[in-house]
Amino acid sequence: MSVRASAKAAMQERILATADRLFYRQGIRMIGVDTIAAEIGISKRTLYNYFPSKDDLIVAYLSRRLRPIEPSELPPAQQILDDFDRLERAMRQNGYRGCPFMNAVAELADPSHAAHRIAVSHKQKRWTLFRNLLNRLGVDDPEGLATQLMILGEGAVAQALVHGDPKMAHAAREAARVLLTAAGLHVAQAATPVRARSSRRTHRPSRRQIHS
Repeated sequence: MSVRASAKAAMQERILATADRLFYRQGIRMIGVDTIAAEIGISKRTLYNYFPSKDDLIVAYLSRRLRPIEPSELPPAQQILDDFDRLERAMRQNGYRGCPFMNAVAELADPSHAAHRIAVSHKQKRWTLFRNLLNRLGVDDPEGLATQLMILGEGAVAQALVHGDPKMAHAAREAARVLLTAAGLHVAQAATPVRARSSRRTHRPSRRQIHS
C-alpha cells in the first residue's frame, strides 16, 4: 500500500471511529456531520470526500459493527445460553446504550433506509444461528423456538436500558433455559449473577456443564 493510500485508509478509519463513538453514545439524529468533522479537526468538505452523505456514513458505521456470527465446537445448547452470557457482559461495559442496530432502526424510522436492511440482516443471522443449533438438537419447531429466543434477548436489552440493570440478560438466559427444557433438553441452571444493579463492568458469570 502506498503512503497516500495508507493515509487515506487511516483517515477513513478515524472518521468511522469518531462517528461510531458519537452515533452510539448520543444518537444518530443528534449528531450531525459538522460535529463529527469538528471532533476530528477536519472540514465537512474533507469528510464528504470519504463519505458523500450522512446516510453513507450511517451505513458505514453499522457495517463496521457487524461481526461474524458463527457456531463453535461447544454443545449446541451451551452455545445458545452462552449468547445470553455474552449479552450480559456487553451490558456491563461502560457506556452501554443497547443494540446499535435496534437504535438505528428506531431513530431512522425508515424501512427503506439501507441501515434498516443491515439491521434486519444482522438479526436474521442471529436467528439463523439459533435455528441451526436447535435443528442439531432435534427439537420440534426450531424456527418458532429460535424466534422466542430472539424475543428474550431483545427484551432483555430493552429492560436493561430502562432499569439500568445488566442482570436482565441473566433473567433472559434462565427463561431460555426453561424453553430449552420444555423442548425436551437437559440443561443446567446458571449460577446466580453478581448483585451489582447499576454496574457496567464486564462480568463473566459462572457456568456449569451443560449436557445436550
